[in-house]
Amino acid sequence: MKLLIIRHGDPDYSIDSLTEKGWKEAEYLSQKLTKLDIKAFYVSPFGRAKDTASCTLKKLGRTAVEKTWLRELQVEIRRPDRPQRDSIPWDWLPQDWMKEEKYYCYDKWMDTKIMQDGNIREAYEWVTMEFDKLLKEHGYVREEHYYRVEQANEDTLVFFCHFGIECVLLSHLLNISPMQLWHGMCAAPSSVTTVVTEERRNGIASFRMLSFGDISHLYANEESPSFAARFCECFDKKEQRHD
Repeated sequence: MKLLIIRHGDPDYSIDSLTEKGWKEAEYLSQKLTKLDIKAFYVSPFGRAKDTASCTLKKLGRTAVEKTWLRELQVEIRRPDRPQRDSIPWDWLPQDWMKEEKYYCYDKWMDTKIMQDGNIREAYEWVTMEFDKLLKEHGYVREEHYYRVEQANEDTLVFFCHFGIECVLLSHLLNISPMQLWHGMCAAPSSVTTVVTEERRNGIASFRMLSFGDISHLYANEESPSFAARFCECFDKKEQRHD
């Protein structure tokens, strides 16, 4: 089974939709996706994800199943450098979170006081539980850190969602802390991440990432990627996002 996890196009958060550039990205993405044999589409309830999906779905005459748990992760923390202000867990200074070794451990990253105060565990476990329910419907049942194969298949499932939740899904499939994905990877708007099952022994499957944040559909149309989700490459780049 193959999973395509797609971040929405360049967002206009003020109206929960896409910018003009985001609509272009969604159109170029559709040129890629309409060439594939896709079993099922799933989409976040948020407008920017549904709008990104709409270009592909319209061309194919298909619909997507809306899943509440695919919405952007609804959690906030208090960063040590600004304790009076709420922040999302993937917007955190590296010199602060990297001091804590637990954040590198797949089974300990939620145990720090900051994460406990933000009720991160409840949100993370709800999403991954619902995700596993869906995978079970498609023939793969979670057992510890791998999946029992009840119905082997080469189906392709597509998920239109958001960066934060994408990293949660990947951390669950790959058994790693999402902190390393949230802070060490960047999925540009409309990018496609691909993971596939590997069944090296009959009845036992694990997931392997084939590509992360693929934006070849943008380059094919000579469209530069959006800077959204990134921070300044050098501090003196005043026009780029700092904090």
